[in-house]
Amino acid sequence: MVTTAGSAPTPGTILHLREQGFRVVATDIDPAAPGLYLADRGHLVPRGDSEAFLPRMRALCESEGAVAIVPLVDEELLPVGELDGDGLSVMLPRPGFVASCLDKYVLMRELSAAGIGIPRTWSASDPPPADVVADDASGGFVVKPRSGRGSRGVQLVGALAEVPAAVAASGYRADELIVQERVTGPEFTVSVVVWRDGGVQAVVPKEVLLKRGVTKYAVTRHHAEVERTCRAVQSALRADGPFNVQLCLDAEGRPRVFEINPRFSSTAALTVAAGVDEVAGLLRQAVTDGPRLTDTWREGVTMVRRWTDEFISEEEFASHGLAPAPTVPLVARGDDPAPRPRSTDPASGVAVRAR
Repeated sequence: MVTTAGSAPTPGTILHLREQGFRVVATDIDPAAPGLYLADRGHLVPRGDSEAFLPRMRALCESEGAVAIVPLVDEELLPVGELDGDGLSVMLPRPGFVASCLDKYVLMRELSAAGIGIPRTWSASDPPPADVVADDASGGFVVKPRSGRGSRGVQLVGALAEVPAAVAASGYRADELIVQERVTGPEFTVSVVVWRDGGVQAVVPKEVLLKRGVTKYAVTRHHAEVERTCRAVQSALRADGPFNVQLCLDAEGRPRVFEINPRFSSTAALTVAAGVDEVAGLLRQAVTDGPRLTDTWREGVTMVRRWTDEFISEEEFASHGLAPAPTVPLVARGDDPAPRPRSTDPASGVAVRAR
């Protein structure tokens, strides 16, 4: 079962898994999500942060005979992790690692305690550290929520004196925000391929060439210190499941981790193209004791993210039987591109016959 069927990278993941021989069931909150039609079956579900989400997912897993879940959006990670076990593998790191990553302030403190390089970071409710006051970072500062995905709520400020105004304008309480020194060197998004035995099977750094909220263009790039840092994260924090490290290089070329996504990356397709099939490979290990992956991949493979179209007949489309979205109020979040339906009834998801 693959969630977040409306996210731009998810249809490609669904098609790839089907090509690899998996039967794929897709879920999303939006009946327009294209992945619903590209999976073997599709279902509407409530939002991942609603109380109705977990019961709905549990029922779907039982009715569809699911053996694994690939969750791809942060709001779902902690609740869906509760389904792991009894013949169902949830393709996530261990719950403690997931919880730490979803609170960016907790994560920064844990990384720092483990001796892993991070930008200077503090809670917006606290005064800045003395060394920051004495050395106002030339690259500026980042004010962002402790929780949340992508670039939502992130503000860039040029000087320390501008931080209070950014906090006041954020719409968040000060204790819900962190402030980080902005590291302006090359940025990397790094797939770390690991499963329950804790052994790192591959580390694939991808240098970000263009980012607008999410990575748009990236290229696989060997970098010994980046790879060492990512292995150190697994050694210190024991994810024991797939995760994605976001970091920048400082003026001395040292990696500085500013965020970790405790799930498969939205650039997992680039990892696959370079030679490490992290999603299908770890799925096989989880459900069939498949072989370990190897840390052998091609450098210089460049991802150009684009929209693409898939074509089916009118009869096939009509046969999906897509019903209207649940008749509940639409809830618009401030930085969503459009309102999306929210369901509060675990029985309100509608099965979609898809191909």
